[in-house]
Amino acid sequence: MDDTSLLGTIKSLRRKLWEDLQPTPERLNSSLRILLATIIALILMLVWQMPSIYLGMYFIFLVGRDSPTVSLRSGLISLLTVTIAIACELGVVIISDSDPMIRVLSVAVVTFVAGVLVASTNFPVLGSTWGLIFCIVIGNWDSHAPADKLVKGSLWLIATLSVSVGCAVLVEYLFGDRDPAKKLEAQRKMRYQALEKMFTVYAQGGSPEERSAAVLPVSRFAIAGTNGMLELYNKIAERDLDAGTLPPGTRLRLTMLSQILDVSAAFGLQNTKEDSPELRRRCAIIATQCHELIPIAIPKIESHLQFMPENCVTLLDRVEAALHALLTMPTDASQLGNKELVAMPARKAPFFIPGAVGRIDTIAFGLKISLCATLCYIVYNAVDWPGISTAVTTVMVTGLSSSGAIKQRLFFRLLGSIIGGLILGLGAISLLFPHMDSVTSLVVLIGFVAFISAWTAGGPRFNYIGLQMAFSFYLVAFEDFSAPTELAPARDRFIGILVALLIMWFVFDQIWPVRTVTVMRQGLAGILKTVASFLRLIEPRRDQKDLLLQADALRDQVGKTVVALRSMNDAVDYEFGVDREQHVHTGEMILRTSLTAGTLFWNQFAVLYNEDDRDFLTEPDLIEMRRRLAEYIDGLADGVVNKTAPAMVPADAFLIPAMLNDPRYGEYSRNTIARFEELHSYAVMLSREV
Repeated sequence: MDDTSLLGTIKSLRRKLWEDLQPTPERLNSSLRILLATIIALILMLVWQMPSIYLGMYFIFLVGRDSPTVSLRSGLISLLTVTIAIACELGVVIISDSDPMIRVLSVAVVTFVAGVLVASTNFPVLGSTWGLIFCIVIGNWDSHAPADKLVKGSLWLIATLSVSVGCAVLVEYLFGDRDPAKKLEAQRKMRYQALEKMFTVYAQGGSPEERSAAVLPVSRFAIAGTNGMLELYNKIAERDLDAGTLPPGTRLRLTMLSQILDVSAAFGLQNTKEDSPELRRRCAIIATQCHELIPIAIPKIESHLQFMPENCVTLLDRVEAALHALLTMPTDASQLGNKELVAMPARKAPFFIPGAVGRIDTIAFGLKISLCATLCYIVYNAVDWPGISTAVTTVMVTGLSSSGAIKQRLFFRLLGSIIGGLILGLGAISLLFPHMDSVTSLVVLIGFVAFISAWTAGGPRFNYIGLQMAFSFYLVAFEDFSAPTELAPARDRFIGILVALLIMWFVFDQIWPVRTVTVMRQGLAGILKTVASFLRLIEPRRDQKDLLLQADALRDQVGKTVVALRSMNDAVDYEFGVDREQHVHTGEMILRTSLTAGTLFWNQFAVLYNEDDRDFLTEPDLIEMRRRLAEYIDGLADGVVNKTAPAMVPADAFLIPAMLNDPRYGEYSRNTIARFEELHSYAVMLSREV
C-alpha cells in the first residue's frame, strides 16, 4: 500500500470513528444503565474489600442487555462458566501438585478447547469467558504465594463477579425496555421515512442544499447500524413478547434495511449535484417503494423479477439491488406479527452449530488461539516478568477467525488500551489519585470513565474500543484496594498487550494467515448449504413438530451468518495490501449474495407456517423442483469456496413449464426460480473475484 493510500485509509478511519461517536437511539439510555450498575457495584466491592475488582467492573459491560430476562440468563451462565473454569484450575493444581509443566500444558489444552467453542457454538462468549478466567487464575500460581491465599483468591473471584452481574441485572430489571416491539416498529418506520424523503428530493431535482439536508438523516441512521434494532429484536424474541405488526424474517430484514441505508447514504453524499431525467425516474421509483414499505404493505414483486445482478455497478444500482432483495421477501398479511415467524428465541437454537465442530477451520482456529496463549504464557514466565501477564488475557479477548478481523480487533485493542490504560489510567494515577481522599471523588472518576467507555461501546463499528478502554483503565486503576502510587504496573500491563499483539500478528498473519474474504466465502457457502439442506428437509412427514424444530435451527443459522457476514464486510477495510480494493469489492459481492440467498430461504420457509399452503409440501412436482435445486445449490456452495461456478441450466430443468403458469403454484414457482437465477448470477460473478 503506497503512502497516499495509507493516508486515505487513516483519514477514512478517523472520519468513521467520529461518526461512530454520534448519538443514536437508545445509546444514552444504555450508557446510563451501565453507569448506574458500575457505581453500585464499585461501592459494594469497596465496602466488602473484594479482590479482582477490575474484572468485576469489566464484567458489567459483558452482561447481555437485550432484556432483563436475557441479562439474568447471561449473568447466570457467565457465573456458571466462571465456576467451571475455577474448578478446572483447582483440579489441575491438586492433581499435578502445581507442577509448572502441567500448568503450561493446561493452558494449551484449555485455550484450544475455548477456541473450538468460540468457533463452533451459538454461544461463543462461553468459550472465551472460560478460557479467559482459567488463564487468569492458573497464572496466579506462578507468584508462589501460599496455596491457601491463592485458593481463597480464586473463590473470591466468583463472589466479585456475582456482585457485578447482580448489579447489572438489577438495573436492567428496573430500567429495561417495556415495549420493544413498538420501539422497533418506530425505528424501522423512521428509517424508511428518511429514505423516502431523500429519494423524493432527488426525484424532484432538489438543489444541492436540499439534497444535503435530506441525506443527513439517512447518513445518521446508516452510522447507527443494526445494533439498536437487533437489541430490540432480541428483547422480543427472548421475552416472547407480542410482535405487533412486524413481518416474518425480521432479523434478516433489519440487515437488509441497514445495507440499504449504508449504500443510500454513500449515494447521497457523493451525488449532491448530479441530475438527469433517468436519475429522477429511478429515484422516484425507490421513493415510492420506501413509502410502501413504511406500513409493511409490500408491493407485488412481479415487476422486479427481471433484475440482473450483472448490471449492479453504481451506488444507485446497489440501492436498487438491496431494495429488490428486500421486496422479494415473503409477506402474507395473515402472518404479520406471528411470533413464530418474526423472531426465534435463543433457547431454541442448538448449542453447537451443525457440522462446525469437526471442520478444519474450527480446529485450526483453536490451534492458533492455543499457540498464541501458550507462547505468551511461556514468554512472561521465561523472562520472569509477571507484570506482562496481560499478554495471555489479550489473546483470549482479541482472537477472531480471519486476518482482517484480527487486525481490526488488535487495532481496537491497542487504541482502547492507549486511551484507557495510558492516557486515562496513567493520567489518573499521576494527576488525580494523589489528591483524592474520599469515596465520592473515586466514584465520580470511575463513573466518568464508565460512561465514556459505555458510550463508545454503544457504537456500531468501534464498540470494541469502548470495552478495551474500560478493561485497561480498571486493570491499571484497581491494582489493590488503595489508590495506586506507582507507574510501573501500567507500563508492564501495556507491554504485555504489545507482546500479545506481536505474537498474534505473527501467528495469524504470517504463519497461518486467513484473509477475511476467505472466511466470508466459507460463511456464504455455509448459508447455501443450509438452504440446500432446508429444501431437502421440507418433504411430507408425519412428525410436523420435528420438522419445525429442524427448520428453526436452520433459520437461526441463516440469520446469524448473514449478520456475521455484514460485520466481517466492515473488517475487510483492515486488509492491507496491493489487492485491498479487490477484497473490498469481493466482500460487498459476498454480502449481496448472502442477502439473495436469505430471500430464497425465506420464500421457502414461510410455506411451513401457513396452514393454507400445506399442499405446497406434498405436490410431487414441487418436491422434485426443490430436490434438484438443492443439488445445484450444493454445487454453488462448493463453487463459492473454489472460485468456480457451474453452468446455468434452464428453468424447465427444475420444473415443468406448466407449473410456472399454474394458478395455484405459479407465483411460488416463478419466485423460487427467479431467486435461484439471481443467486446463480452472483455466484458466477464471485467466481471471477479474488
